[in-house]
Amino acid sequence: METSESKKDRFKRLASSRTNAVIEKLEILGNCSNRSNYEYTEEEVKQMLLAIERKLNEVKVLFSQAASKDNSFHF
Repeated sequence: METSESKKDRFKRLASSRTNAVIEKLEILGNCSNRSNYEYTEEEVKQMLLAIERKLNEVKVLFSQAASKDNSFHF
């Protein structure tokens, strides 16, 4: 017997898994901050963090648009 997963349950499962994957990758990236193992400039860090912030902002916009998407006419 096949039970279909609801959209809400699928969202929760995938969003949780993907969020945890992002957090794990950020923790791994944070390991690069150890100056005894790596050499980098403040400009490189700035560029890296800016790229992450830009992508995060893009995702925020996607969720914001999805939440407020209403194509019907209202007075």
